[in-house]
Amino acid sequence: MSIHVALHHRTTYRYDRPVALGPQVVRLRPAPHSRTPVLSYSLKVTPAEHFINWQQDPQGNHLARLVFPEKTDRFEIVVDLVADMSVNNPFDFFLEPEAETWPFAYDPSLAEEIAPFRKLEPPGPLLKAWLAKVDRKEIRTVDFIVALNARLQKEIGYIVRLEPGVQTCEQTLALAKGSCRDTGWLLVTIMRHLGFAARFASGYLIQLVADEKPLDGPEGPTHDFTDLHAWCEIYLPGAGWIGLDPTSGLLTGEGHIPLACTPEPSSAAPIEGAVEKSEVEFAHDMTVRRVRETPRTTKPYTDQQWATLLKVGEAIESSIAKGDVRLTMGGEPTFVSVDDMDGAEWNTLALGPEKRRLAGVLFRKLADRFAKKPLLHFGQGKWYPGEQLPRWALGCFWRKDGQPIWRDPHLTAVESKPVGATPAAAERFALAIAERLQLNPGYLFPAFEDTWYYLWRERRLPSNVAVDAAKVKDPLERERLARIFEKGLESAAGYVLPIAREPNGRANGHSGRWRSGPWFLRSEKCYLIPGDSALGYRLPLDSLPWAAPADTDFIADPDPMVAYPDLPPLDAFRRAPVLRRQERGIPADTTGDIDARREAWRRALAPDLAARPGVGASAGAIVRTAMSFEPRDGHLHVFMPPVERTEDYLDLVAAVEDTAEELGQPVFIEGYPPPGGDSRLLNFSVTPDPGVIEVNIHPSASWPELVERTEIVYEEARTTRLGAQKFMIDGRHTGTGGGNHFVLGGPSAPDSPLLRRPDLLKSLLGYWINHPLPILGHFFSSFFNTLEFIKI
Repeated sequence: MSIHVALHHRTTYRYDRPVALGPQVVRLRPAPHSRTPVLSYSLKVTPAEHFINWQQDPQGNHLARLVFPEKTDRFEIVVDLVADMSVNNPFDFFLEPEAETWPFAYDPSLAEEIAPFRKLEPPGPLLKAWLAKVDRKEIRTVDFIVALNARLQKEIGYIVRLEPGVQTCEQTLALAKGSCRDTGWLLVTIMRHLGFAARFASGYLIQLVADEKPLDGPEGPTHDFTDLHAWCEIYLPGAGWIGLDPTSGLLTGEGHIPLACTPEPSSAAPIEGAVEKSEVEFAHDMTVRRVRETPRTTKPYTDQQWATLLKVGEAIESSIAKGDVRLTMGGEPTFVSVDDMDGAEWNTLALGPEKRRLAGVLFRKLADRFAKKPLLHFGQGKWYPGEQLPRWALGCFWRKDGQPIWRDPHLTAVESKPVGATPAAAERFALAIAERLQLNPGYLFPAFEDTWYYLWRERRLPSNVAVDAAKVKDPLERERLARIFEKGLESAAGYVLPIAREPNGRANGHSGRWRSGPWFLRSEKCYLIPGDSALGYRLPLDSLPWAAPADTDFIADPDPMVAYPDLPPLDAFRRAPVLRRQERGIPADTTGDIDARREAWRRALAPDLAARPGVGASAGAIVRTAMSFEPRDGHLHVFMPPVERTEDYLDLVAAVEDTAEELGQPVFIEGYPPPGGDSRLLNFSVTPDPGVIEVNIHPSASWPELVERTEIVYEEARTTRLGAQKFMIDGRHTGTGGGNHFVLGGPSAPDSPLLRRPDLLKSLLGYWINHPLPILGHFFSSFFNTLEFIKI
């Protein structure tokens, strides 16, 4: 995955008459230590009548010594080379232990060998003042040189200077500007005064137009470019010579091709020699062009190849339509942070705070691009062995018919903007929901963290540590204990409302009634199962009264082959807020007092609450699903119960949004998502995987749709500072691991070509089995991502 470039460098001297040339020394051949591979090289000299002697100077640089027996009116040097611009990692080195921090001292035997590169001249006043500002405290050597190089780049402006020679350090510091050779020599001098062995480097700089514009900072070159350049190299034990370019403030990369590296700038001139006195015209021409480009993660196709690919897709879609193959296709590209590619959450860990933050940003951007007034669901996803908790999953759901599910995006909470939700706010919201759904609020009850469990955990702590600094080995358990004890065991963690749809409810979501009822738990309070998951996942359902299997309600998965009726419009689910009725026994001026109202409900429900099922009796009438309302991290989280029909789910969602609007309380919707397999809804999700964020795109029914949606995902990921490429330790590009996954199926189960025409599936798999190398070999190659095939 590299780019091969052809560099052409022509230097011409035209004299007003034939002149005698003395021996000329040409330093225009890449140095042996160049990290950029040079695939071919040629040096053409005019006049043709000359003698050439290739040699190496004391520093090992290649140089050509030219001798001209005859006079000439033109002297021309033409260099042509082809370089492999494979990306290299400038930090791909290890330091000797004694050199890992600065200041350090070179080994005496080494110090003798590098003595010419440590030669010092007394500093002038400006240089002395600059050096005095350098912090001499112990620091990692790599961090020190990077910071020093960046500081010089900020303080010394770059100019193009055509005068020969190099400015003194005092001149460069006084002017605060200089050419590349001026700042390069200044950095060499600074590094020597700080104890480093440093040398002056002269060479080619090749800059190619980036495949993608940077998200911040300068855009870089607008066209492929090359020129002579100069920089500094320092010697680090264990790493060798490391290039620092003070013009850019970066370490040198694959675009820096050294020609001569010397103790002094005077011995690094590209062309040096004597000539008879005369008038001369000087011409200089440098070009670079790409001669070969291999596919890479940032540009897998040329523009012509991409145009051809789009036409092939259109042709295949036309054939598919003629055969009545109702095909849909989705995918699951993966992304990593462009700012922290080395972080654990972008390499090995499935979860991480920055991963969750960036996923949330990308999730909302994609929801704005793909969906019309969707439901944003913040639930749980996969749970793998060895992980304490299921992973989070961000799901966006919207209706195919264009009707909204959630009208006001401002009523969906934002992670970065907590509103200070409290247990009282959760109770107020739950009461309003109960009344809006015409359920008796007396069935609402608080849920508490398990007092006995946490007191038991506290007793097991060492006697000489506090709870908030408990030396528990598991960090998650340590954080959990500190959080629970800080909040207090006596306050409610949230509120629970048992709720289920009446079994005889009609298909119209508005006409069926919701029902509630008491929960008879073994404990006097509802104590949650210890953990970090949402409150609704930690309800003590095992403590509910036993019921015979035949007496309990169950949620049946819908038949995927049955045709769905049209969904009712949103207004069919909405309810006006219920007028707060006057409960018997409560004075009129206290109707808003929650404690007084709760006491009235307790008295009214006393017979109902006392009807605890007898021992051994089947308690089939108990409602065993519930909504929960939990204040967490400054937000109010509403936990959705499992339901059988999409209409029922949309009914609850409408009630939650209307209540949020009434109370001015933004919420997060979590818990169970809408019933799966309903072709009337579309959805996509953003989930974590080890080292990456994964986007599961909703299926596309046409080739233009697939192209557009894929481009949107990558565009929005990039603006979120997420990329689809990583770098190996040697600097080579590689994919993040999921860009070539795709999913095949149909818009609904009855329309799936793999169910309607099983012979197609057989033919497709048979072709892959019989042609493994060109097909599967490509997808499972180490530098390409894997392919995943799903039948529906």
